[in-house]
Amino acid sequence: MAAEDLPSDFDVVILGTGLAESVVAAACSRVGQRVLHLDRRSYYAGNWASFTFNGLLTWIQQHHEEPHPEEEVQDWSSLLEEGEELICLSKSDSASVSNLQVFCFASEEDEEEEAPNTTEEEKGGGADEEERVKETSEAETADSKEEETKEKRQETADRQEAEEEEEVRTQVEGEEPDAGESRPSAAPSQSGPTRKKISYAQLVKEGRRFNIDLVSKLMYSRGSLVDLLIKSNVSRYAEFKNVTRILTYRHGNVEQVPCSRADVFASRQLTVVEKRKLMRFLTSCAEETEEQLAYNGRPYLEFLHDQQLGDNLQHFLLHSIAMATEDTPTEVGLASTRHFLRCLGRYGNTPFLFPVYGLGEIPQCFCRMCAVFGGIYCLRHSVHCLLVDTETNRCKAVIDSRGQRISCSHFVVEDSYVLAGRKRVATPTRCISRAVVITDGSVLPGNSDQQVSMVTVPPIEAGSPAVKMVELCPSTMTCMPGTYLVHLTCQSVGSAYEDLSPVVTRMFRTPESHDQDERPSVLWCLYFNMADGSSVEVEGHDLPSNVYVCSGPDGGLGHEHAVRQAEFIFQKILPEEEFCPPAPNPEDIIYDGENTSSSAGVEMKEEEKQEMKEEEEKQEMKEEEEEVLEQQSLQTEE
Repeated sequence: MAAEDLPSDFDVVILGTGLAESVVAAACSRVGQRVLHLDRRSYYAGNWASFTFNGLLTWIQQHHEEPHPEEEVQDWSSLLEEGEELICLSKSDSASVSNLQVFCFASEEDEEEEAPNTTEEEKGGGADEEERVKETSEAETADSKEEETKEKRQETADRQEAEEEEEVRTQVEGEEPDAGESRPSAAPSQSGPTRKKISYAQLVKEGRRFNIDLVSKLMYSRGSLVDLLIKSNVSRYAEFKNVTRILTYRHGNVEQVPCSRADVFASRQLTVVEKRKLMRFLTSCAEETEEQLAYNGRPYLEFLHDQQLGDNLQHFLLHSIAMATEDTPTEVGLASTRHFLRCLGRYGNTPFLFPVYGLGEIPQCFCRMCAVFGGIYCLRHSVHCLLVDTETNRCKAVIDSRGQRISCSHFVVEDSYVLAGRKRVATPTRCISRAVVITDGSVLPGNSDQQVSMVTVPPIEAGSPAVKMVELCPSTMTCMPGTYLVHLTCQSVGSAYEDLSPVVTRMFRTPESHDQDERPSVLWCLYFNMADGSSVEVEGHDLPSNVYVCSGPDGGLGHEHAVRQAEFIFQKILPEEEFCPPAPNPEDIIYDGENTSSSAGVEMKEEEKQEMKEEEEKQEMKEEEEEVLEQQSLQTEE
């Protein structure tokens, strides 16, 4: 919407399009509030956004540029009314992302000359083509007159090769069979000689096939975000995939973690005794017992050790199922284990889901719901200051970047817009270390090249953080065929490069790697630090009582923090209203002239269904009476 067309009166004005802000916008709009949703950026979702490869390069360039000198503060005093004062907002959010470092290990040259052989292997047509050439050669030996026919057939085959090569380049979900097979194989070969080389030029050319998230999270199948998506009907705006594997890094190898009953009994890593112990322990975790309560305050690892579980099971349970550390208290570890087990089996053999096209889709889904119910959106548009009533200490209006005064009853703002002097920081600001890695293969090749994997990496050395790693395949629509997109996240100890590069070097092949084994190669890598939003409090600022602050992404694997924050803000704004009630299905909405009443439409629809049901019952009764009369008449005639 054009900035000149903005109305001057709203119930709620929201600045920032992150996940929490977008959920608040959707919830308010759904119950009839007039919502204005702004963002100074040119894209949705803020630090929750997803970028194409080229878009990410632009984002990196913007953060590498030197900050512009502070603009001259404009005088908005002419817009003040009696008894009002101004509170200015920040015009820059550069502090939320820092320490960006980019490494490219793919060759600069485009190696398309090698593509036909690799493509032929990918398509599984190598053996067929060889057979055709062999048959043509035999025919040429038998009869020299068939030379012309052979040339034509060879020309046709070359044309088919070119078409097949183009098809492989453009398809979204490709398979990489073992070399020498005449049909696609489920287990891709990761050996150096047969792996197709991907150049930097190809990454840029196919950049639109990437959807790279700034934040790396997964959705617990029984977590607060999935429950909210289902309850509000926002889930229909997106598609989701199962996370198919839980992996862990142990003794220099990547191993699959058996977490469901089927995985436990199918596992070859565990002995029969270990399988029984694991199933017995997981069953005992379902309910709280006195024995468990006795370990409260003591390390979860100590509790696991006293349960007579071996090193294998202790590692799996601590790092991959509870996703805890050796110092985690027992009550926290058991709660995490129970949550993991509750989420199993709802949508697959792991507790996690991932949205197709990346996590940046989720905030946009809630923005779409807000717009459907009348919310107004304007990107590249911001709020410069707030107008506060000095008597009530409430925000009466805002002044936008065009100098327009917009009245509002409530104002919701992203944390990065609040000046440092207005923040009450109880603890030092924490950061998250992030790495985004594009590789040419999976960390654990399996029967399918379409695996979505969650990998836990325990601290490699004393003092180093535990790392959560998510590996995405092309079927998630986040990377081009032939590549994998890997996200690494941990709590910051130093810079992102210092925290995560040792993990990348150990698990993937880079120029720093000392050995040339079968590990997948890193093509491109980005490291950066991001502010941890878990320390931001909604009301922990020196701001008016009707101004609420939303934090950026936190370091947790799930979305509980953001959803809990959004619900808290909504209840502060509208304590009597339901949070994100279900949106009606489009077919249940009846348009009466220019007025639209979804609730009336649903009621009318129910009345129509009842009338139709009654008519059907009457018709059935009439038919039954006719059958009875007919039978009686037949009996009379006899």
